[in-house]
Amino acid sequence: MKSAFAILFFSFIFLKSSGQNRDLKTALPDNTKKIQVVDAACGQCQLGLKANGCDLAVRIKGKSYFVDGTSINDHGDAHAEDGFCNSIRKAEIQGEISNNRFKVTYFRLLKKPENKGPKK
Repeated sequence: MKSAFAILFFSFIFLKSSGQNRDLKTALPDNTKKIQVVDAACGQCQLGLKANGCDLAVRIKGKSYFVDGTSINDHGDAHAEDGFCNSIRKAEIQGEISNNRFKVTYFRLLKKPENKGPKK
């Protein structure tokens, strides 16, 4: 009986602690902080940052920063035609710059504007 109680107790603790991570796909912005609309793309492929491999980055006021808190693959296939390695997209973000990296607390990729072709 004690072992069943211990298993139940530790299972609850594990589930409670694993639920602490924020899912940025469903996270709501903090209404007390400003939302910025920025360029988001692969830091190496599109924004000129030096690193090994493809990593998500944002450009804020002309300066690019790698992102911590969400990854390049959390927002679709990075190597698709409209993926971060092949295009620069707009995103709404909240967070702060720390140690030359952007620590994101809210990230929402905006829809690409539809290409309506040339005006006649």
